[in-house]
Amino acid sequence: MVSNRYSLEGDDLASVTKRPSTSTTSVSLEKILGMEIPPEWRKFRYRGYSLEELLLMPMDDLIKLLPARARRSIRRGFTPAQRRLLEKIRKARRLIAQGKKVVIKTHVRDMIILPEMVGLTIAVYNGKEFIPVRITPEMIGHYLGEFSPTCKKVEHGEPGLKATRSSLFVALK
Repeated sequence: MVSNRYSLEGDDLASVTKRPSTSTTSVSLEKILGMEIPPEWRKFRYRGYSLEELLLMPMDDLIKLLPARARRSIRRGFTPAQRRLLEKIRKARRLIAQGKKVVIKTHVRDMIILPEMVGLTIAVYNGKEFIPVRITPEMIGHYLGEFSPTCKKVEHGEPGLKATRSSLFVALK
């Protein structure tokens, strides 16, 4: 079966899911994320693991914690667009560590939110415009597209003035 995804078999799994190296567990969250951490993020737990533990965890172990759909999606491999987004995220992390503000624009709505994305602002395309989404720890395991709605609620105007064509001829009081 031919797929447009890259396989995550064997050695390729290590190369794709390789994260920036953090050799010791005594590294603080500020150093890992390159930004100041809100106090509520320190209390956050995802399936029993703190944010710091999730960031230091190997990708194979992290995949086991995700829900079935997300687990299957990552095991099948990242698409080329998802790989480019991951590269942009890692580049943005380095820029944030230097003190720059970065907003990453993307059309990739089907990317699973990983712990390394926490704290970034990603502008997700909804079909018309880019909606800025600030990634928080509670979003881990969800898709980027879930936070950028494609439809907005229809709010009809009042009949008469400021109305649509069909209601233009409704008698005013």
